Amino acid sequence: VQLVESGGGMVQFGGSLRLSCAASGFIFSKSVMSWYRQAPGKERELVAVITRTGGSTNYADSVKGRFTISRDNAKNTVSLQMNSLKPEDTAVYFCNAAWGPSDYWGKGTLVTVSS
Repeated sequence: VQLVESGGGMVQFGGSLRLSCAASGFIFSKSVMSWYRQAPGKERELVAVITRTGGSTNYADSVKGRFTISRDNAKNTVSLQMNSLKPEDTAVYFCNAAWGPSDYWGKGTLVTVSS
C-alpha cells in the first residue's frame, strides 16, 4: 500500500495550493479518503473527508468555504484544493485511506503560509 502526497510548498497569505495524493496497493474506489494536517506542537486534525463515490464531503469548520476535496477513482487520486490560505493553515498535510478495517497514511507534504 502506498499513499504519496505532493503539491505542498510555501505560499503567501491569501494564496492557493493544490495537494494531490496518489494511491496504490488497495482498492481505492472502496476507500473513504481524507486529508489530515498536523501543525507544529499540535495534534493531527481532520481537514476534509470524501466518500467512496465522491458523492459526499465534509470539512473542518476552520476550512469550510476555502478548501475543496475531490477524488478521481479512475486515476486513484484524491486532491485538496486550498484557497484563501492563512498562516494558521501551516502544517504537514497527510492523506488517509480507510478501507475496511485498515487505515493507511502517507508521509505528508508540508504547507507553509507566510504573512
